[in-house]
Amino acid sequence: MRRNPFDELEDMFDRMSRQLETADIGELNAVPVDMQDHGDEYTVVADLPGYDVDDVDLTFADGDLRIDASREEASEATAEDAGTYVHRERSESASRTVRVPDPVVEDEISATYDDGTLTVTLPKATEDVDGHSIDIT
Repeated sequence: MRRNPFDELEDMFDRMSRQLETADIGELNAVPVDMQDHGDEYTVVADLPGYDVDDVDLTFADGDLRIDASREEASEATAEDAGTYVHRERSESASRTVRVPDPVVEDEISATYDDGTLTVTLPKATEDVDGHSIDIT
């Protein structure tokens, strides 16, 4: 009797599903980032839904743009009908480091945060400079 290749595929998908269910949620919740080169500057756009601007810390050092976001864990409801989590993926913290391919003018890096979208503008430089923290408006 011949084996059905679709049965093997179904088994493989079942195994992958089980592995994802037990995977470290932090690995699955990486901050999605887009980077564009506009010739004289880079633009980095990151999605951080559910975070306030005060929850986000942005730094640039040694050619790396680091995005850290953390919020207080939602307090447990005290009502009698409050449920317990069966499945939970929304993390209280997220971070991402993006390597910028060229030197930038660190004093001119700017960032805005609007409706869960962080946009960082990094003007290109011709010489290396030391790292510093970036204010988000």
